[in-house]
Formats: sequence, C-alpha cells, structure tokens
Amino acid sequence: MPNSESIDLQKLAESIKTFDGTSRKGPIASVSETFKDVADAYGGCVADFGDDAAAIDIGNGDVILFAADGIWGRLIEKSPWWAGFTSVIVNINDIAAMGGRPLAMVDVVSSTDADTFKEIFKGMAEGIKKFGVPVVGGHTHPEGEKSLSVAIVGIAKKDHIIRSDSAKPGDVVIYAIDLNGRTGPNSPYSFESVSMKTPEQIRKMYEAPQIIGQKQLATAGKDISNPGIIGTLGMLCETSGVGARVRLAEIVMPKDSENSEITIERWCLMHPGTGFVFTATAENAGECIRVLEEGGMTAAVCGEMTADQKVIIDNGLETAVVFDFEKDKITGIQKSAE
Repeated sequence: MPNSESIDLQKLAESIKTFDGTSRKGPIASVSETFKDVADAYGGCVADFGDDAAAIDIGNGDVILFAADGIWGRLIEKSPWWAGFTSVIVNINDIAAMGGRPLAMVDVVSSTDADTFKEIFKGMAEGIKKFGVPVVGGHTHPEGEKSLSVAIVGIAKKDHIIRSDSAKPGDVVIYAIDLNGRTGPNSPYSFESVSMKTPEQIRKMYEAPQIIGQKQLATAGKDISNPGIIGTLGMLCETSGVGARVRLAEIVMPKDSENSEITIERWCLMHPGTGFVFTATAENAGECIRVLEEGGMTAAVCGEMTADQKVIIDNGLETAVVFDFEKDKITGIQKSAE
C-alpha cells in the first residue's frame, strides 16, 4: 500500500484535474450535444455516449458492442509499432469494460511514409496474436499527417453489460489492475503489462470482466484510460450523477521495490495497460474481487460512491476535492442527472 500521509493533497488534486489526459476529454460534451438533434435515430441503443462502448439491441436478449479509439499523434511519431500494438489493447479494453466479448476490428491509417504503415501494422499483428481478435479490414490514406484510429465490435447479453451511468451512492469503488508490468517505453504516464505475457494469460485476464457481467456483480464500470485512475473514476461519477471518496492508501499499485520510480502522485496519472474501475454493492464486492484476481489482476476496494457529485481523495489525515460536478466537467455527460 502506498504511503499517502505525506502527499500534498491539494497539489495532487490540481494535477489530476488539469492533466492533459483528462482535459482532452472536454470536446465529448459538444459532440453529444450536437447529436441530441437526431435523438429519434437512437431507438435501438441501450447505451451510447458516456460509455466505453455503444450497445445496440439486436433482439433475443443480445447486444452488439461498438467502440472506436484514435491514437495520440505523439505516440505514432515516437513508435509506430507501439502505436499499432496499443490500438489493439485500448479497443479490446473498451469491450471488456462493458462485460463483452470482442469479435473483430477495422482500422483507418494515414501516412506518407511506407515504413510507418509497415510498423503500425506489425504492431497491430502482435496485438492480434496476444488477444486473438482479428483486424478484418479498414482504410489507408497514403497522404496527410500520420494518424491511426481503430474501431471494434463485440457482443454481450443485454442484461450482462456493465454500464458507466449506473453507479449508486453507497456502492464501493473497486480498482482492478494488472500490476505485473513496467513503465511504458514511450511515456512516463503509461504502465505496460501485456507484451511480456502469453496469449493464454491475457485471454484469461480479459475473461474476468465478462464473468463479472454474467454474474451481475458490478453496478458500473470503466476501463482506466488516459485520464488515469482518478480521472477515469471521475468520468464514471459524472455520467452516473454521483460522487466518490477514494482512500489513496488502499489503491492498488506496483510495489516500491519493483517500480521505485512510480510514486502515488505519478500513479494517479498513469494509464495502465490493463486496468478497470468497477462499482459494486458491499455484498458483491468480495466475489467481484475474487473473479478479477483469479483472472490475474490485483483488485481491492479503495473507496465509496457518494451522493454529493464530488470526487474526493483522502490520505488518512485530510481530504481534497478533485472534481465538483456542480461546476466542473470532464465529458459533460450526466445521464442520470437528466
């Protein structure tokens, strides 16, 4: 457990709130608002904006899960191979976070450089080997700036999906992260834990959220993305119209002896390769953690959901408000508040 008592909480709260991994989510609000004008076209959507993947009702109790992610241009410049590899991971995470089974992906890649194309696709191919989820088509632009976007489709039972807008006050906060990894090769704010594992280890790990969904153990969930572990929880809280209080000393994180450069301040901003935040009733928390740890992640309760629409961090001596959704926005989507 991290030593959190010596942390400057106000400074940490501000760093999370202003982190570019968090602030870059801002445009989502205007996109969601624009599409309200065509809301009558969304009749078949069980879940859309604000969730990790859209869920489309196809009848017989089944939903198709749809998601897409664009990779930061700075990562493509540093390592096209790693950008390709990462594009597979982040898309599969979106389907897994919803309790779904990923089926296939398509890509859109742009570059004037043939070597960049080759390295991106090599990285994607390695991701396919690890996860067993194929890229089945897409589009290439042999002109323009380097860019990479991937879309993914998955499937789940309608009553098994894990949504982002359904957390309730009194639920507990559970972080589940694969801690058997290292700081990512291209960013001090990424934690990479996939490349060194066998496909069997990875697929077992990613089956765990499906089991959580099938057993209906979680009330809500998200995969931990660019805003980091607290910022991602903030998005879940914002969408659900609730708040959370997080005890920093109980957050799962790498042991100091193995990753001594990772402090709690840095860990709060990091994007783990495999990491999720779930909410659950106190009664289901133990079973939820058991399933996640049997899959290979480290999981623990580290806080509670509250009714005050504030995300608060607690070091055991004092507290600090990271987000107050009466005045702050991350994505601007508050489904439960509508």
